[in-house]
Amino acid sequence: MIQPPPLRNDCFAMPQGVDWMPVDTALARLREALHTITPVETVPTLQAAGRVLAVGAMAQRANPPMPNAAVDGYGFAGPASEGPNVMHLVAGRAAAGQPFEGTVPAGQAVRILTGAILPPGVDTVVLEEDCAIEAGQIAFNGPLRKGANARKDGEDVPAGEQALPAGHRLRAPDIALLCALGVAEVQVHRPLRVGVLSTGDEIIGAPSQPALPHQIWDANRPMLLELVRSMRCIPVDLGHARDERTAIAAALDAGAREADVILTSGGASAGDEDHVSALLRDAGALSAWRIAIKPGRPLAMAMWQGVPVFGLPGNPVAALVCALVFARPAFSLMAGAGWRTPQGFTVPAAFEKNKKPGRREFLRARLRADGSAEVFPSEGSGRISGLAWAEGLVELPDEAVQIRPGTPVRYIPYAAFDLV
Repeated sequence: MIQPPPLRNDCFAMPQGVDWMPVDTALARLREALHTITPVETVPTLQAAGRVLAVGAMAQRANPPMPNAAVDGYGFAGPASEGPNVMHLVAGRAAAGQPFEGTVPAGQAVRILTGAILPPGVDTVVLEEDCAIEAGQIAFNGPLRKGANARKDGEDVPAGEQALPAGHRLRAPDIALLCALGVAEVQVHRPLRVGVLSTGDEIIGAPSQPALPHQIWDANRPMLLELVRSMRCIPVDLGHARDERTAIAAALDAGAREADVILTSGGASAGDEDHVSALLRDAGALSAWRIAIKPGRPLAMAMWQGVPVFGLPGNPVAALVCALVFARPAFSLMAGAGWRTPQGFTVPAAFEKNKKPGRREFLRARLRADGSAEVFPSEGSGRISGLAWAEGLVELPDEAVQIRPGTPVRYIPYAAFDLV
């Protein structure tokens, strides 16, 4: 099937003189540098939920395929005049899957049920509750326009028309539509495979393992693996690597073999123990993006053996925020679903804050019953409990702002980032 071109090794390179980047600039550069990297495959429609269409899905048959009744009642050739209308009722009936055999003469009516094909001579249906029936006749009061209570063939989707566009991620209603249109199989992108690697000598891989006082259990890798899964990508667990270049290089090599893109956490800054960034820099593929964002700031962007690497901060709060703000739209684009900006909305603040200029800030937040947004009482980026407490983020602009109760703020629910 169709294979997309690889990313350039210099796709993340920054121009000379660029220092701190505003969030919007970083997002724009990511969007410009990336493209779809997942190949195309054909799968049965019934197995395509969650997949991204690589080619628009075309209606193989009109929906509905034939004119049919929208209600239970009596069908005839309309219109019906104002005042009383009396019609002879022909023998037989039309039901869904049981068409009426024959033609209904002008001025006569036939019993018809919802979904039944309109017999020849019928284009209008009167509701049964509007009719009186006696001695083989029906009577009802008009007027009734021609075509009332009837569906035209193809009024939903005509045959040969595009039902869903390329780049659309298929949901349960989409599967219903495609099945109704006779689409037995679709061309979709293979799901993006995302490798997740955590680093650090202080990290213990799982809470089932003992940890000394100077050690901590890995929170980032499980969090990011679940985030990747919620984004309808395939998580590839690359485990945990100690702060040793050979161990990190081996993990990145495994990621390059098994994944389309790699997320790392920890070691993305420029300190003595930031081995991820040092290793990538020595390989000549690192572009250290210093982004004006809180929490966050350092974001290592690199290519490793042709595979893009997103180096997230080691702090769990910063790692999640940077993954939501930067990795989530980038992964959507690379998976064929296009660049997706999270949909937030304006709500009144239920907190106070004097924000300094210079950085975009994301506060852990949730909505109160009155629709106002409250924020976690501490902005400390080590407070993982705030991520669990929150149901979304409040986004504050780059410039200085004074927030008081009632001030309009932008709230982005976790669901808008596919975090469920």
